[in-house]
Amino acid sequence: MSTVTTPSPEAGPKAKRPKQVQRKIVRRIVDGVLLLDKPRGLSSNHALQAARRLLNAAKAGHTGTLDPMASGLLPLTFGEATKFSQMLLDADKTYEAVVQLGVETDSGDAEGKVTARHPVSVSEARLATVLSAFRGDIEQVPPMYSALKRDGKALYEYAREGVEVERAARRVTIHALELLEFGGERFAIRVACSKGTYIRTLAMDIGAALGCGAHLCSLRRTRIGSFDVADAVTLERLEAMPATERDALLAPADALVREFGEVVLTAEQATWLMQGRTLRLEQHGAPGPVRAYGPQGFLGLAQWGGDGALAPRRLIATGTDAAANASA
Repeated sequence: MSTVTTPSPEAGPKAKRPKQVQRKIVRRIVDGVLLLDKPRGLSSNHALQAARRLLNAAKAGHTGTLDPMASGLLPLTFGEATKFSQMLLDADKTYEAVVQLGVETDSGDAEGKVTARHPVSVSEARLATVLSAFRGDIEQVPPMYSALKRDGKALYEYAREGVEVERAARRVTIHALELLEFGGERFAIRVACSKGTYIRTLAMDIGAALGCGAHLCSLRRTRIGSFDVADAVTLERLEAMPATERDALLAPADALVREFGEVVLTAEQATWLMQGRTLRLEQHGAPGPVRAYGPQGFLGLAQWGGDGALAPRRLIATGTDAAANASA
């Protein structure tokens, strides 16, 4: 015997459908640093979100953006490591770049509109002489197509509106500038520089010094501080790996602060520091930040003061604290 269900009077094309409930994605607590080899054409944020999805991480960030047209090293931070992202923003960086002579663009790179063309008659010897003038401390005017802000608005937004605003020159340091390849109208260089250096601006300034103009064709970041792109992983490799093996690619959070000294505390001292107390220790170091460790491992950054005073500076959540923060 079959049962027939009589449709309600409201059934039909205009009947109200039940509301679909979207399932909330449950993210994992993941702590560490992933060295990503970002592909050209992908924004830093898109790369970050792709890696976060593959790791199913609750919290993620990056240590400074890399232009979509650029490829190379992009360190990503997860969980407690995000607290130390600023450390790499201030680090020296190394790039490999290809520069096109004789063509100027509004953005200073290959993605901009051509604004001028000039004949090129540059020898390798002449280029080498010009490059020598850009080594050491130099002045750079930030490009309009940059994320720097004026009155709360990014410069690239003004540029897209056809508005150019005055920018003050900034002092940066070119630690090394090496000519890798010369091809008449195009050349490749390796640049080791301080934070805040714009390689697009460097390319344009070299072109101006040569009298023929130039723009940046391609850019690859190969090093940030002590991190090298040779140790980085691509998104393709990360995706192809079994999910259970991806965490093994993460460096610990303290990898971002290895340039600082360290202090090892007893269990009692570690507890006091994590409670926000300033410790008085017989041992002491030069005033400044230091990595603090307890019996359970890395605690975060502390600050040496005078007379053996050690104060908490930026500490990580540990154990149940980390779980509570992730579920908040």
